[in-house]
Amino acid sequence: MITTELVFIRHGEAQCNVDGVVGGPATCTGLTTRGYAQVTLAATRLAAEHRSTPFTALYTGPRLRLRQTGEILGQALGLPVGTHPGLDGPVHGAADGKPWTEVKTAAGGAPHVHPDQPWAEGSDTWNGYLQRASAFLRNLIAAHEGDRLLFAAHGETVIAAHTLLLGLGPGTDAGFVVSHASISRWQHHLNRLGQHRWLLKVHNDAAHLAGPAAEPTP
Repeated sequence: MITTELVFIRHGEAQCNVDGVVGGPATCTGLTTRGYAQVTLAATRLAAEHRSTPFTALYTGPRLRLRQTGEILGQALGLPVGTHPGLDGPVHGAADGKPWTEVKTAAGGAPHVHPDQPWAEGSDTWNGYLQRASAFLRNLIAAHEGDRLLFAAHGETVIAAHTLLLGLGPGTDAGFVVSHASISRWQHHLNRLGQHRWLLKVHNDAAHLAGPAAEPTP
């Protein structure tokens, strides 16, 4: 029997993604036209699903591209959007607004390469971000036992959820591709013996993006 279900949608393509810059809270300018189209396709798919198997709640983080994604989903599904700081992405500090190539060169790689080292002055560490995001998700899931939750999320939040529910430790070398407007699903199963288990049913499902709004290769 499935009890709790978590469905994550990464935000659509944002202008910072196109420009190759760090889109922190100070400099995020939101979704591109393509990004709006991508999320609209995801919302149409999920609205049909919502009519037969309703979502209990819709959550997102405070960054502009997330709020825009959440608004599209909320309007399509008729759900209010709960915005929580715990669902925001990593803190980028002085890297906010700078080209990622410049940030990665200065830090000796992407944030996950040196997971216990800040990638800029005032930034998170990768493991520090995962720990904080995982703690928030753990508490939110506990408060919604038996519910069906929808998240308009950063790719990093999807990775944090996978890290939490797969029980991955710090410093894991493997990672996950999370495409714009893709869907990932977790289900909490309870069997007849009273045994509980989280199962990753779907990761990075972007079938709804086939066509002109499909995401280009990064």
